[in-house]
Amino acid sequence: MKLKILAVLFILLIGCTEQSSKTSPLLYYVPQNSAIIIKINDKPSFSSELENSDLIKTLSNTATYSSVLEKLKSLKYIQPNGESILAFVELGKANFELLLIAQNSDDLFQIEEGSDKVVENISYEGKSFDRYTVDGTNFFSTVLDDKIIVSSAQMLIENIIRNEKDLPADESLNKLYQIANNQSSANLFINTNKSNPLLNHILSDGHKVDISKFTDWVSLDFNTNKDHLKLNGISMANDSIINYSNLFKNSHALTPRTPTLAPMASDAIMTFTFDNYENFALNQKKYLDRSVVIDTTFKAVEEIGFVYLNNEKAVILHTYGSENILNYLDKLEKASEEYQGNEIVGLSKSDFLNHYFNPLIQDFEANYYTIIENAFVFSPSPETLKTFIGNFKNISTFEKTSVYKTAKEQLADESSLLFVSNADGIEYFLEQYMDQDIVKNIKTKELSEYSFAAQMVVDDNFHHTNVLFQKIAHETTLNKTIPYFTLQLDTEIVTPPQFVKNHRTNKDEIIVQDQDNNLYLISTDGKVIWKKQLSGRIQGRVEQVDLYKNGRLQLAFTTDNQFMIVDRNGKDVPPFTFTFEGGNLNPLAVFDYDRKKDYRFLVTQGTKLFMYNSSGQIVKGFKYTKADNPILGTPKHFRVGKKDYLVMKQEGGELKILSRTGDTRVNVSNKINFSDNEILLHKNKFTVTDTKGHLFQIDEKGKTTTANLNLLPDHGLDATSNTLAIMNDNVLTIRSKKVELDLGVYSKPRIFYLNDKIYISVTDIQNQKIYLFDSQAEAISNFPVPGNSSIDLIDMDNDHKLELVAKDQDNSIIVYKIN
Repeated sequence: MKLKILAVLFILLIGCTEQSSKTSPLLYYVPQNSAIIIKINDKPSFSSELENSDLIKTLSNTATYSSVLEKLKSLKYIQPNGESILAFVELGKANFELLLIAQNSDDLFQIEEGSDKVVENISYEGKSFDRYTVDGTNFFSTVLDDKIIVSSAQMLIENIIRNEKDLPADESLNKLYQIANNQSSANLFINTNKSNPLLNHILSDGHKVDISKFTDWVSLDFNTNKDHLKLNGISMANDSIINYSNLFKNSHALTPRTPTLAPMASDAIMTFTFDNYENFALNQKKYLDRSVVIDTTFKAVEEIGFVYLNNEKAVILHTYGSENILNYLDKLEKASEEYQGNEIVGLSKSDFLNHYFNPLIQDFEANYYTIIENAFVFSPSPETLKTFIGNFKNISTFEKTSVYKTAKEQLADESSLLFVSNADGIEYFLEQYMDQDIVKNIKTKELSEYSFAAQMVVDDNFHHTNVLFQKIAHETTLNKTIPYFTLQLDTEIVTPPQFVKNHRTNKDEIIVQDQDNNLYLISTDGKVIWKKQLSGRIQGRVEQVDLYKNGRLQLAFTTDNQFMIVDRNGKDVPPFTFTFEGGNLNPLAVFDYDRKKDYRFLVTQGTKLFMYNSSGQIVKGFKYTKADNPILGTPKHFRVGKKDYLVMKQEGGELKILSRTGDTRVNVSNKINFSDNEILLHKNKFTVTDTKGHLFQIDEKGKTTTANLNLLPDHGLDATSNTLAIMNDNVLTIRSKKVELDLGVYSKPRIFYLNDKIYISVTDIQNQKIYLFDSQAEAISNFPVPGNSSIDLIDMDNDHKLELVAKDQDNSIIVYKIN
């Protein structure tokens, strides 16, 4: 309805305009080669809006903005009464000069007393004009009839004087000028045929475009305040000229469906809709100057959607019928797999979409596809399709985001073209298409609070156009857990994926190992940074250390027979590649007693203990190099009060508690048949369990207390100083509060303390479900989620939202974002 009302109003206004040849007295003086024309209806309001816009302040650091600002310096000395026109005119290659046209008045120039002012009168072809130099700023002005014309370039003034009697206004510009909304502080008119040099000045060399291929003229009403910048108006396309927007001629705009399928974590979406494929194909034939129309394989397509996710692009074809498309794709099928009930199909040919939908789709590799409802989703990789499937089944789609909701409120329901993006999406497009000298000065972090949108609604020879930069109206709680990305590795995963810090970006990346002993480092957006072949499987967790105390982190771990440290590029750090004959090493223990990065690395092999310092040398002061019985698991370091304790389990049931030097610090008389759980510190007591379900706690004096918890032999345990979590069969106990879960085979619980909140996780390995609870044993919203291993949890990308990583299928990982 909103769209129809706009259309009727426009037709009425155009009808009135066509019956009148009247040209605005100010518009008469605008050169026809003007690229951008700004009709200023209220200069004080316009100036105030520019000064108070947070968005414009953010963009003000760019060189382009500064160069424009330099040309506009003279405007601060000019205060026109009522309407005025500001035009940017190309004068020399890619050099745009300013021209201001206003009604002349006695108080037009407002130059403060005491300013360094020089005024020089210059004669030219029987007329005269003035050259002003005010505080180092030069500009020129002349009066013609009762209009004053001010310019940053002398040549523009001379051209107008010389051609005063032959200054015809552009017909299209005149029409748009007459119907512009005078209630806006300003109206913007863009001559696309003259604006290419200005646009190409800010685009990167590989992406120079001719914007006149999109439309001829664009008229936009300017509206901005502290929180938004809105440009609403009309663009016009000449029917006889090949224009991008004419691809949608004789088709009606539809309500886009791409936001209902795009994953919630998408950075941007773009859609094209048309209700008549046959007309689109005819328009496409004309645009591409083809001799024949392409066949009707895709005749049921109504919408083409692009989704930008983790630096990859997916294409969605929304249809009202799929038979022809399925028949076509069946002939290209080369492989398939099932994921959460959906089939993902690998294709033997990947460029067919470029052929059928050029110029809307170009250089896209449709290697895989899946079907969601009546839509075909294509992607270069199967992992992206898994993210689509997981989000859709979890009802976690882009339309639910505050970014999209904020934009939708300001836009028409139907669109021929729609683009909606968050700041990350804008950053992606800036890096892909903009000149890097401009990009480096745009502080994208300051754009993170904005929703960005552009919309075009085609209607005969004119198009409703909306451009929006709006601060996001954040919802108080989203309570969504969404699949962020999946990544398939070469073979089956054998270690639970874990987060490791990237010291360069301060973000967290993922490290994981496959059954061929390849160690992978995976980026924040799901790309493999490197893969390193190891001689064996990593034991326990990978530890991060700063060997050189310079903020650069390394990865330390043991395999079955090696102790290794590698840098963030996967290169071995000498001398830390120590090989131990006979293997059977326990997970590495790393101690940093005084938190001064004077590390001690404890490698245990059977009854042998090897304590290394940060230089890779054996620590001579550590006396306990031989145990009576083989060491079990990872030795632990705890500090209670001012004392350090090294605690380790041994076969035979002895709990050894040592000092830094390896001397016995606490004698434990009890023999404990240890369960397969780590030694923990709870309530300042060393805490372990046995295979009969007893909980043992030993204080600093060696006093032991025992509680029979009736636990099964394969129970799981984790603890912090104040929180104890126990997984026994299918019952999870957190601080004495019990939660009965579905029957299954559960991992050990794991406690995380993040953002001043306790989280406890367990995974049902049998049914592939990940559970997450708070410290009160209350389930976190939207859990359980699919997963196949114990998890790691952290704010991976510093956006104040947690990310969770786990094994997905046998050879893939999945990352969830918890909003």
